[in-house]
Amino acid sequence: MSGKIKNRNAANAEALTGGVSCDERILRDCHQLYTDPASGLISVAETVGVKLLAPRKKITVMLMGNHSAGKSSFINWYVEEHIQRTGVAIETQGFSFVTSGRKRESLTGNATLHLYPHFKPLQEFKGVSEYLSTEICTSRQKRFSLVTFVDSPGLVDGDMKYPFDVDEVIMWLGDVCDLILVFFDPMGQALCKRSLNIVEKLNDKHGDRLHFYLSKADEAGGESDRQRVMMQIVQELCKRPGLNKCGFDMPTIYIPNPNKPSRCVNQIEDVCRTIEKTINQTVQNTLNSLEKDCEVISEAIADTLSNDRQVSASNRRARCKSCFLTLLGFSVPLAVVALLVLGILSKELLEVALGPEATETLSLYLAPAVKLFDTLSVEQQLYGVGGMVLLSFLLLIFARYFFRTQPTMSGKQKRQLQEKLEYVQEVVKTKKKKLYDEYLRQSVSDQDMDM
Repeated sequence: MSGKIKNRNAANAEALTGGVSCDERILRDCHQLYTDPASGLISVAETVGVKLLAPRKKITVMLMGNHSAGKSSFINWYVEEHIQRTGVAIETQGFSFVTSGRKRESLTGNATLHLYPHFKPLQEFKGVSEYLSTEICTSRQKRFSLVTFVDSPGLVDGDMKYPFDVDEVIMWLGDVCDLILVFFDPMGQALCKRSLNIVEKLNDKHGDRLHFYLSKADEAGGESDRQRVMMQIVQELCKRPGLNKCGFDMPTIYIPNPNKPSRCVNQIEDVCRTIEKTINQTVQNTLNSLEKDCEVISEAIADTLSNDRQVSASNRRARCKSCFLTLLGFSVPLAVVALLVLGILSKELLEVALGPEATETLSLYLAPAVKLFDTLSVEQQLYGVGGMVLLSFLLLIFARYFFRTQPTMSGKQKRQLQEKLEYVQEVVKTKKKKLYDEYLRQSVSDQDMDM
């Protein structure tokens, strides 16, 4: 795929501060709602034991296919800058990320993983880190501000050795990418078994993300030649049970070149529409996830407050039971002491110490116990006193260990949780509704929105 690429100028970088599209702003605002260090949903969710992932501000589009299939050329055409090297030889040896930014920059493997934390598991694949790179450019063409392209190595059969397990890395990237574009070129490499094997595996897991294109269609010769190439590719694909499905489509695309007109139908704009459709779906999914996460956090906070109220009520009951048993435990030895005192001291001394009325009341209540105690022998009295002391000790232990209270939140913590609940319900949900309205107003009239 070849063609002229427009030169960009520094003025394009200034466009980053203005002219931000509605979709881009919505994704950016949603990301901010999650990651704000003071009141982000991620930090709010952590306080109630809920783990959330912040949505990405861009979609990830992986391009794969055999070598010289035109993957890098398509990226250059889409961003309208000469970012990726192109040619018949194998130019892309590793995985190259192409994204928009404030200035033109090239990043190595470690910087790439720092820029894309969700791609850090790539470090687990031996040898991949050295073959990762990122190209940042200032282009704002098409929907590039919302897209990160992943240019994969060209796949070939035979004895070609890769410095890492390219099949496994592509499969892993297929799990995290939002869109996978598979390019088949008509020059004899489209039937590369390595490509077909990976495509079949990806289709089993992410068939809805896969889109097939016959690239370099203008180099396939006449219309009959293109038809034969298409038939060969489709026949080979349909031999694979996983790829033999209804609704199979493979548009013909090529880089338009004013100096080299072609009568071949160019459906390259279909690729742009597919990317745009994925962006729109991502915006909707992000807004839906925001609403769902708000509900999850609200329920978790409400459950936490409700559980705390239940624990507080349980603690009050436990304290009441504990106090009752503690009083009972102390009353037993006090009763023993009273019996001993009543038996040892004379009535005159008790009247002097307690007064006549108190002495008479004490004698009245303790008279049955005193009579019972007097009927016992000295040995039985000792056993009785020992048993009462042991009963008191058991009651105190029972009150101490069997009615222990559970920790509860302080008043300040409950107020903070309630404030977070109100923030999620009133601020975040209101912001989400506003963003959804802004997104829908791009497509429908104000009259429809007011219905």
